[in-house]
Amino acid sequence: MLDTFIEAHYDLNVRDEQGYTGLILAAYHGHEDSVERLISAGADPCAKDNRGNTALMGAIFKGELSIAKRLVQADCGPNLTNNAGQTAAMYAALFKRTEVLKALTDQGADLTIRDSMGNDVQGLSKGEFQTLPAR
Repeated sequence: MLDTFIEAHYDLNVRDEQGYTGLILAAYHGHEDSVERLISAGADPCAKDNRGNTALMGAIFKGELSIAKRLVQADCGPNLTNNAGQTAAMYAALFKRTEVLKALTDQGADLTIRDSMGNDVQGLSKGEFQTLPAR
């Protein structure tokens, strides 16, 4: 089915009600072949859903590490933030995805960025996180 859409030059960045693109969903659900096909066909790896989360953030959250490593290589910049100010590096730190965190660091991720609650990579990697807005 995916090949049919690609061959028909269908807009691969179309979104559903939550803002999910095909690439975001493929990454989140671990469909590595589909992720590669979509990126190769021109799907935007930097697209954000309605909460500002990217395919990379979803892959990290779900533990889809090979997909996450592939998405780190996309030309999105390592410091994209979601609506809460969280970065992919913060997700990697929180969920102990050390290989992905290293790859993001190698891409120039800023580990000092703080989200809207005041959390940063260092604290999240220790399991420390703030649940109230930073003052």
